[in-house]
Amino acid sequence: MNDGKTVWLPYRPERVPRLPDGLSYRYWDGTASLPGDPREVRFLAGPPAPGAERVFAHLLPRAVNVEVVQLLSSGYDHMMPLLDLLPPGARLATARGVHREATAELAVSLLLALGRGLDHYARRQAAGEWRPNTGTTLVGKRVVVVGYGAVGAAVAARHGVFGCEVVLVARTGRTTPAGRVHGAAELPALLPTADAVVLCAPLTEATRGMFGAAEPARLKDGAFLVNVARGELLDTAAAVREVRGGRLRVVLDVTDPEPLPAGHPLWDLPGALVTPHVAAFTDAFPQMSVDFLRRQPHRFARGAELDNVVHTAAYGHEYAYEHEAGERVAQAGDDRRAGRLPGDRRTARRSGAGAWFLRAGRVLRRVGGVGVVHLRVELVRTARRGRPLGSVRRRSARARDRGRVLGVGAVSAAAGGEG
Repeated sequence: MNDGKTVWLPYRPERVPRLPDGLSYRYWDGTASLPGDPREVRFLAGPPAPGAERVFAHLLPRAVNVEVVQLLSSGYDHMMPLLDLLPPGARLATARGVHREATAELAVSLLLALGRGLDHYARRQAAGEWRPNTGTTLVGKRVVVVGYGAVGAAVAARHGVFGCEVVLVARTGRTTPAGRVHGAAELPALLPTADAVVLCAPLTEATRGMFGAAEPARLKDGAFLVNVARGELLDTAAAVREVRGGRLRVVLDVTDPEPLPAGHPLWDLPGALVTPHVAAFTDAFPQMSVDFLRRQPHRFARGAELDNVVHTAAYGHEYAYEHEAGERVAQAGDDRRAGRLPGDRRTARRSGAGAWFLRAGRVLRRVGGVGVVHLRVELVRTARRGRPLGSVRRRSARARDRGRVLGVGAVSAAAGGEG
């Protein structure tokens, strides 16, 4: 349990009904003076507005005992430069799912608006000009949704309602209740068949610039390109060239650079519709974020696994050694199986320990917690001393039992490991 620990919330506690007892709550929205000593805060929820990274940059160096940093955004790319400021074991969590309905709604709305020419009609209304045109319907159109997380799934569902043929693309291909999800490697072949592409993927090193000069060029003439994810996914200059040439139309709620500077060609480019990163911000956002913030402190109070943990700060040299030792032990087993080493019983056992070690490590990084520290340390010590797998099993079982008390007992099962 986490009784007595201090929680800073961006809403006044009375606005968040049914918060768990036993925690001490302070209100701070990132604009007013600090409600107390940052060294006392254990659960820190960021402000419900863009620019949270600027607030955290000033606060995190002083929040030396923080255990959870909770964002109210779906992504966390803006926090990447600040990860080294987190104390060892601190977890960073997002509000993945909170924004999916509003973001999907805007994606469809903007695509409809551009397809039906509402941007042109707005200008003609201002000029007092009555001049109708034939618009583009969504019915029967092939819409490729890139990114099948919470937002992508909601975007796909809404386009289905409008009679679209929806094609799903994610990092890895798979079959879901909604249908087939194509792997990213299939995207180049899918683009020429698309009437519209909606970008919903998170910003990572793998997705940064995923739509460069080549990808928009693969789209058919008259296709739509919608970005409600992150501006850095799309090569802005390439998109401008395609729209200026009359081949494509683009709908952008996010841009690169952002904010879009004065004088940028996107501001007055026919065939481009731009909104200032507002997909998540509707009159429903405060209540949805309050509902989420009520649930997450309950998990924290119980010591249970938190939702949407995307990063756990490293535990110094012991933590760094964990991956190195696991790689080395697993490699020994690979070498033996491939006939590169004569091997013996200990090598084989150590190879099993190394593989388990690596699978567990991936889960442990997401979970964090004191019980995890025990498990990490036992595994590191075992790898260093060359003990056989049975030693890992016995020691990890004791560490896992300690972890269950803290709500992280599912680590071994989730890692797919033994013992």
